[in-house]
Amino acid sequence: MVEGMNLDDEILRLISEREISDQAVLQELLEAEGQAPSQSTLSRRLKKLGVQKVGGRYQRASLTDPVATPERPRVSIVEAPPNLLVVKTSPGYAPVLALALDREPEVPGLAGTVAGDDTIFVAVTDPSRLREVRSVVERLMLRSA
Repeated sequence: MVEGMNLDDEILRLISEREISDQAVLQELLEAEGQAPSQSTLSRRLKKLGVQKVGGRYQRASLTDPVATPERPRVSIVEAPPNLLVVKTSPGYAPVLALALDREPEVPGLAGTVAGDDTIFVAVTDPSRLREVRSVVERLMLRSA
């Protein structure tokens, strides 16, 4: 282990240097570096760091990290009344954006999201709040991008 590196630093270093496609492999590599996280600890750390499996390998998918996301994702929002928004974005960004939406406390009327690779379905609890939720989603997308 590199002197002074904590678990988070070690995870980020390993996923940037190697193509890691399995959590068990990452766990073995960390153990070889002197870190011994349990599987549940490793899962929590990956989630906290914004690390996801994209294109079959683990990578940081943080929209605020310019190294991880050199280009700004394209985002468009289409209303699908009565209570659905469809958010289209660049490939690989939908899971991160959906997670940000689900965790955002300032989205009244948000029932939840379902994300694919480049599309997010945003369910709204009350059809009369569709535009209000869209407005909050647009603000969040601008802040995240």
